[in-house]
Amino acid sequence: MAVGKETAEEVVVQIIKPRNDTRNYKRIVLPNSLQVLLISDPDTDKCAASMNVGVGSFSDPEGLEGLAHFLEHMLFYASEKYPLEDSYSTYISEHGGRTNAYTSPEHTNYYFDVNADCFEEALDRFAQFFIKPLMSSDATTREIKAVDSENQKNLLSDAWRINQLQKHLSAEDHPYHKFSTGNWDTLEVKPKARGVDTRDELLKFYRENYSANIMNLVVYGKESLDKIESSVLSKFQEIRNINRKQLSFPGQPCSDHLQVTVKTVPIKRGHKLRVTWPVTPGIHHYMEGPSRYLGHLIGHEGEGSLFYILKKLGWANSLSAGESDWTLDFSFFKVVIDLTDAGHENVEHIIGLLFRYISLLQQSGVCKWIFEELSAICEMTFHYQDKVPPIDYVVKCSSNMQLYPIKDWLVGSSLPSNFTPGVIQSMLNELTPNSVRIFWESTNFEGHTDLTEPWYGTAYSVEKITGSIIQGWIDKAPEEHLHLPSPNVFIPTDLSIKNVQEKVNLPVMLRKSLYSRLWYKPDTTFSTPKAFVKLDFYCPFGGDSPETNVLTDISARLLMDYLNEYAYDAQVAGLYYAISHTDNGFQVTLTGYSHKLKILLETVIEKISTFEVKPDRFYVIKELVAKQYENFKFQQPYQQAMYYCSLLLKDRSWPWNDELEVLSVLGPEDLSRFYPQILSRIFIECYAAGNIEPNEAELMIQHVENVLFKGSKPLSQALFPSQHLANRIVNLEKGINYCYTKEGLNPSDDNSALLHYIQVHQDDFKLNIKLQLVALIAKQPAFHQLRSVEQLGYITVLMQRNDSGIRGVQFIIQSTAKGPKHIESRVQAFLKMFESKLYEMPDDEFKSNVNALIEMKLEKHKNLREESGYFWREIQDGTLKFDRKEYEVAALKQLTKAELIQFFDEHIKAGAPQKKALSVQVYATTHSTENTSDDGDCNMVNIDGVFSFRRSRPLYGSFKGGIGHVKL
Repeated sequence: MAVGKETAEEVVVQIIKPRNDTRNYKRIVLPNSLQVLLISDPDTDKCAASMNVGVGSFSDPEGLEGLAHFLEHMLFYASEKYPLEDSYSTYISEHGGRTNAYTSPEHTNYYFDVNADCFEEALDRFAQFFIKPLMSSDATTREIKAVDSENQKNLLSDAWRINQLQKHLSAEDHPYHKFSTGNWDTLEVKPKARGVDTRDELLKFYRENYSANIMNLVVYGKESLDKIESSVLSKFQEIRNINRKQLSFPGQPCSDHLQVTVKTVPIKRGHKLRVTWPVTPGIHHYMEGPSRYLGHLIGHEGEGSLFYILKKLGWANSLSAGESDWTLDFSFFKVVIDLTDAGHENVEHIIGLLFRYISLLQQSGVCKWIFEELSAICEMTFHYQDKVPPIDYVVKCSSNMQLYPIKDWLVGSSLPSNFTPGVIQSMLNELTPNSVRIFWESTNFEGHTDLTEPWYGTAYSVEKITGSIIQGWIDKAPEEHLHLPSPNVFIPTDLSIKNVQEKVNLPVMLRKSLYSRLWYKPDTTFSTPKAFVKLDFYCPFGGDSPETNVLTDISARLLMDYLNEYAYDAQVAGLYYAISHTDNGFQVTLTGYSHKLKILLETVIEKISTFEVKPDRFYVIKELVAKQYENFKFQQPYQQAMYYCSLLLKDRSWPWNDELEVLSVLGPEDLSRFYPQILSRIFIECYAAGNIEPNEAELMIQHVENVLFKGSKPLSQALFPSQHLANRIVNLEKGINYCYTKEGLNPSDDNSALLHYIQVHQDDFKLNIKLQLVALIAKQPAFHQLRSVEQLGYITVLMQRNDSGIRGVQFIIQSTAKGPKHIESRVQAFLKMFESKLYEMPDDEFKSNVNALIEMKLEKHKNLREESGYFWREIQDGTLKFDRKEYEVAALKQLTKAELIQFFDEHIKAGAPQKKALSVQVYATTHSTENTSDDGDCNMVNIDGVFSFRRSRPLYGSFKGGIGHVKL
């Protein structure tokens, strides 16, 4: 068809972009009224696109709950132009990309990324979603099962349950009230009983709602804007435009459900309080930022804040505040507090203190200096934002296009700059006792509720409360000195870029002593005033038993707890820190603006060196850790399978139930005795990167050494050579398929799970690339066969595995339909089927896959944090192959198809004599009969005990040879 005068209309509006953003942007409108944002980035390795369609679950027809979400699934199957089922996802996967979609109340977003040289065809395949998709009857029935499996996965998730309960307690005639995921009942059983054909309804929904005029497309390419525009015009102008009116859903859905306390029983042990108010959507005043201002203050954690007081009283573990569940028509302001057991007993006091803090904000008036400080931080954050993967960027932009004027498509609500006290005051005035909804979750309410939410079966009860009752709570709340925060001392004032003399592209060892080793990598790529510093404290006494492991964990959490009110301002100002427990001790990580990073690091080290156990805080943290252990049984079965796999493979790892048992008898005096021992012998592995000069990095580490190792009474000493132990991994026996079977820990969960792990080799360039190529080629066929065709379960994935440099591949599948033994047999059947695909692969397809993997390896890091994570993995595993990409690409260029097949036949193929496999099977009670049947595999060896198995097997050697054996 000749295009003739069919050209895009360009509307020139200056789009605000960050100062350091070198990409080019252009907005066009196609003849069919499709609005498009074009982004040209000559430096990108990946190209991406996102289509935001202005219709979502609020538009589900009555009696067909989940239809919009179901349609989102169906568009991935096939199209008239590309009729082969799943060929879109296969093309994306085989060319280094990924693809996904999500359905929200008012829009549905589809997106993908792919290697740059394959973008044209990928974009054309993507466009067909919106031109002529095929939705066959067979695929429709199969995919309803996938939607049902997705819903089954969510049924025991507290986040999904409380979300639906909040929606349930709203006006029945408002779409907010609806169930949006869909299941077998809503999409198959009930429609069929009414004589409704779901496929006909699906096609009708698509026909009546998917119109170009309510779509927003973002295309992120490597070419010039003109070339991208030409490509977009040719591919997307055929999308129908039926001039669909942009839907709106006016009215506040909860106006008849206010002044209530809803007590509800969660799945996981614990207590949570959600205090929520309907408010005017803040997006109508996004330049004034009312919800950002109020969320900043009510959610503050510094001295005088609500959380500071609740924490001091031992009533709360965390608190967050801000706007959520908003549309253009309605919104909610929510305060969510994770309660301790003591907090649960004092909920009325907590609500009283919350309203007292709101009253303080009313009395203080809207403070100009606080708004200006927030505005300055927002401006700095916007202009110095890290580059993110294009796939994330296009999703954000396409969502913004539906909501904001053109100039603010990249900004969204992130730059409040108009100080208008009346707007903030207006939202503050909505946070009253008269319009509050209180959702109080606790396992203590079990047996004390009288209602059940229909979709998830959540038990709850509702009590009406009045303004005078809440006033009584305010009056009785403890007298505490609540006050506004002080000015933030962590806002950086020096954002200059350090000029490093020696430009190095890989980390170098800058300094080594008996106590530490410092790796250093200056920023030669990103030109941002940010740094990344990690200190890994290797403490041999910190993890050599369940007791020591638990005590080290508690000490790391207490250090974070003690630093919180001081360091909270740093996080607000873009300087983040974490002290986290590791297998061999603990880690300190700092990342963000470099200007005041040294001050924060010195404070953290001072806290580590002067640590004292505060009994009240010890018991709060102990309670929190105990609940986390007890809630392990409510993890998804596939997560339980992953845990068992790690426990079987990792030497010196302790089971959670052993740690829970020892935790129950530990007291503050145990930690007081043990903490000096943690630090008594340590070695610190350090990495410093970004906007830091070499001498600064050295001085930082010298300071750490001075505090811990020097002085008249040093806290720490160097390790003995014999103490340089490392994580070592079990070496499975060749020709054996080990099987470890466990009953799911939650009897109420109908999901079973299989993790089928194939162990291949210890880190080696040539073997790595063969394994990676097999995984790349097999990933999408595995998903298509095991999920799309056989419908084993929503969670179906084939992925690589790397345990401290020991490489392999694993299938992870979770299912309500079938038990793990059946799933195992289907994995074996898939491997047989894949065998022929590999053997018969044409040479050009093989080369295409090799080139896709090369491009993936050569993909540049987007930001400092991503780069640092990549290099840190090399340091952590002890492999230290910082230039591995270079060598692996060289190996890929030499690889032949015959060599790949030989590798597959030896290590992966079903029944391969040298194959090393481990099948971890977690079965639901509904599949327990399957567990007693004999599978007839003569090479199957059942593992009866984790630890006798670990003791019986040799271990792989470690790459960590201690500080004297650094291979570079």
